[in-house]
Parts: sequence; structure tokens; C-alpha cells
Amino acid sequence: MNGTPLPGTAQIFHLNGEIDHDQRQQLESALGRAVAERPARLIVNLAGLTFCDFTCLNALLTTRTAAHAAGLPLVLAAPTSATRRLLETTGADEVLTICDSVRAALAGTGPRTG
Repeated sequence: MNGTPLPGTAQIFHLNGEIDHDQRQQLESALGRAVAERPARLIVNLAGLTFCDFTCLNALLTTRTAAHAAGLPLVLAAPTSATRRLLETTGADEVLTICDSVRAALAGTGPRTG
């Protein structure tokens, strides 16, 4: 988990590997710090995510709530097929903004849901 700031544009937060209960505290803290920094837009890049369970999903939904309260757009970008399936199965894709790529998320264009 790391972030790439693009001053005045966005902060891209990268999730890599497996995110489950063991990483919960680290993930929630990192996402909380990202929201507190109040970038113009927070993009969570899911391309490197190899496993996402309900712990990860809950962290993303909690981040969405915090970002919304702060007036901060949150966009999930480049979900893997397994992560997209989890988002669709749970209905999270109805409340989260999802783009097919980081580039589309930065541009605010491309296929989106939520």
C-alpha cells in the first residue's frame, strides 16, 4: 500500500497483493491518512490487488463514507476480474465510482459505475 501524489490533481493510492484481516489496520490507517490529506481526488488503484475479501471491501466502503463527508471524490480504478466480481456481487459497485483504468479515473472519463 502506497500513494502517489499528483499535486492539484489527485492522489493515487496503490493496493498490491492480498488484503485480508491481517492487513486491516494498516489499510484503514493508510486510507484514512489519504482522505485527511484532502487531495483534489483520491484514486485507489486496484490493478495489483490479487485478493480482496470483505475486510478490504469494508475498508473501501468506510473510505467512501469519509471521503464523501470531506467532499472528496473517491474513484476505484482498474479492478481485477475477481475484485470486480466481489464489488458486483455485494452491490458495492452501485455506491462506489469505478473506472477501468487509472487514466480514465484521472480524466474522469471511461466506463464507470456508482
